[in-house]
Amino acid sequence: MKKHMAISEEQLKEMFEANFERLRTENGHSLSPDVKEAAWLQVQMYWRKLNHIASGVTETEVKLNLPNQKTKKGRLFCIEGVVDIIREANRITMYDIKTHEPEYVRANIESYCGQINVYAFIWQRLQGQRLDETAIIATPIPHGLQEAIRHNDPAEIEAAMNKWEPLIPIKFDTANVKQTIGEFADIVDQIEDHNFGPAPLIKLEERGEDRSTFATRVCRNCDARFSCNSYRDYARKNKDRSWRKFADFYDLQPNEEEIIDRVEALSQASVNLSNLQDDI
Repeated sequence: MKKHMAISEEQLKEMFEANFERLRTENGHSLSPDVKEAAWLQVQMYWRKLNHIASGVTETEVKLNLPNQKTKKGRLFCIEGVVDIIREANRITMYDIKTHEPEYVRANIESYCGQINVYAFIWQRLQGQRLDETAIIATPIPHGLQEAIRHNDPAEIEAAMNKWEPLIPIKFDTANVKQTIGEFADIVDQIEDHNFGPAPLIKLEERGEDRSTFATRVCRNCDARFSCNSYRDYARKNKDRSWRKFADFYDLQPNEEEIIDRVEALSQASVNLSNLQDDI
């Protein structure tokens, strides 16, 4: 069994800062102070809750690849994924880290079962080793814990931490792997056929078992949402807070007076340019 050196939160903070600087240098942009603080808080709470798992990881960000798959239309594709592996004594556990709320994962467990079982299938095929357990780690901090942290009440924080269950075991069953791979294949064909039709507004307003809407669970994680007609309709109708900073760009219609001002400004600019050219 591999032994791991204990890491203090001070060391964890140093690692966080070093990683932040590396990403900032590589990507050429930074985070606002409040976003950076929120990121650190999530790392800190995750470490406090699951350091026994995090410190026990023997293989991190293991890349899995299943090549030479074929769609119904004959297109070749491959399936890739990244997981963490823990080897303890005679047991091997695979963890897949998600940024989705634990409640949402539990309410839609079948969707996650398909994906992680494909990963398990690839692992066993590549490694030629058995896999004893699979699980998902849902990293977002629960609303109750966030409130307890804002109140700065140690007892409330401890109670919220005890209630938080980010580790979600997934039944290990490769029986439906072929079906899941087929679903991936259908998505590949849709992408290659440029079939990018958005879900209708009624779908975005549909609520799951956790009472959150499809737009909240899915659309807010989509980089294309502000170019999506369905999401624009949803955001306007529901006065979505994340829409406000984009509303002026999409929704503001100039009145007649503004149009006249713009035309006059363009005309004056044209005259100034013409005079400049004459002077030259």
